[in-house]
Amino acid sequence: MAAIHQALPRVAHALLRNELGCFRRTRGLERRALVRCASAGTKAVEADPKRTKKTFTARLRVCDLRANPTQKIGETVKLHGWVRTIRKQKTFSFLEVNDGSAVTGMQAVVDEQCEGVELVRGGSVGTGAAVVVEGTVVESPGGRQAVELRATRLQLVGGADPNTYPLQKKRHSFEFLRGISHLRPRTNTIGAVSRVRSALAFATHAFFRENGFQYVHSPIITASDCEGAGEQFLITTKLSPGETLPDEAIKSGKIDFADDFFEKPAYLTVSGQLNAEMFACALSSVYTFGPTFRAENSNTSRHLAEFWMIEPELAFADLEDVVACAEAYLKYCISYVLQNCGEDIQFFDKFIEKGLLERLVALKEKDFAVISYTKAVQVLQDSKQKFEYPVEWGMDLQSEHERFLTEKVFEGCPVFVTDYPKGIKAFYMRLNDDGQTVAAMDMLVPGVGELIGGSQREERLDILQERITASGLDLQPYQGYLDLRRYGSVPHAGFGLGFERLVQFVTGMDNIRDVIPFPRYPGHADF
Repeated sequence: MAAIHQALPRVAHALLRNELGCFRRTRGLERRALVRCASAGTKAVEADPKRTKKTFTARLRVCDLRANPTQKIGETVKLHGWVRTIRKQKTFSFLEVNDGSAVTGMQAVVDEQCEGVELVRGGSVGTGAAVVVEGTVVESPGGRQAVELRATRLQLVGGADPNTYPLQKKRHSFEFLRGISHLRPRTNTIGAVSRVRSALAFATHAFFRENGFQYVHSPIITASDCEGAGEQFLITTKLSPGETLPDEAIKSGKIDFADDFFEKPAYLTVSGQLNAEMFACALSSVYTFGPTFRAENSNTSRHLAEFWMIEPELAFADLEDVVACAEAYLKYCISYVLQNCGEDIQFFDKFIEKGLLERLVALKEKDFAVISYTKAVQVLQDSKQKFEYPVEWGMDLQSEHERFLTEKVFEGCPVFVTDYPKGIKAFYMRLNDDGQTVAAMDMLVPGVGELIGGSQREERLDILQERITASGLDLQPYQGYLDLRRYGSVPHAGFGLGFERLVQFVTGMDNIRDVIPFPRYPGHADF
């Protein structure tokens, strides 16, 4: 038996060589890859020994220079970026080069001794041009920056016609920038939004990972309607370009989907929640983070047809657990952005929303308020505030009501409103003992209103079936969801966060179309 065990590694090695037919040989300092084809008798192919492979290293960025400017004085560096502004004088020129890593670029001084100076003199290098600048980091005599780059070599990578380049040195409206979404990341505001958005995405994954959640990729194509609102984009291969499919025909069942791609009606998802619940009932704590879609014909500054959702689900949890999770998550994200996007937040505080920085810093230390829906309605009615939409029990709170609660009643503190009437909430939310309300919550924040919506899910099979049927939905597409209640059902809860609204809240941006790279809304699907 011992001899067999000793022979196994040699046998496995021989099988591997025979099956793969490839091996790597090293001769001194020269490495050559030799590949043997599967068919017998084929000559080995030798890689080109004269071609060298690069080792990936992070490129020096403008933000690296700006982080510790004095430590870089005297060093020779190379910067890659785009020219934001250029000022020409008699014997030298000033170029502000920005690579997108910071709000403010690096000033490069190009004098007559700089190789490539003729590119500036001749007008080849102008605003919008892509360049590579090499030079020495020196102390700046001006007061606007600590250091600047004394250029020794200027290389033009890609020119930009100054007569047609749309981003000139002036303030552009956000509406104008939406028409050039492919270029607007080069502006200070959208560039800062993009960096904060990236940081918030990283913080999201970090928070859930640190707290034991598993990341689940929920499908974009679905046959069910999670929200029960019916505002879904239909997916079909039955139409030619230019043809339309009437809603009446779909609802009446006159269209036969049996010969369609999925052999049933299929839609772009409005939520990954139902799929996340399935994995939570096996992995305990999970979250999804991906695009969702809603065919709501709304042209407001608060709505998009395509947006990203973060949806955690916790098994063996109730409404109080998910409220605690939502508060901890938001505070984690804000702390991360304050630590890693300081310059961007200062920019937003100065140009977008005065007092933003102070608001975010204060929020980290606050204990979020909690109030029931019934109590909130009473508070709104007793306030004598004149609302556009009068407040009545049973109605869905409007943005004006939500903001009044968090901004006025609770003086800028986020607040959780809980236990909503069942008639205005989705079928999957757990019915409370009073039979009239569900174990739901919305987190309301200043400036935005509702930021997070969540609930304890209905884990009782019979009640869930009744709720689905009462919502006018067919039980058949939800059989897998119902099986979770048939086999090992547990109390569980979760929430959904519209990622773009989170970016709005942290940056102070007013229009949701300006916090997503390529906004999709009625009549607009450009780029």
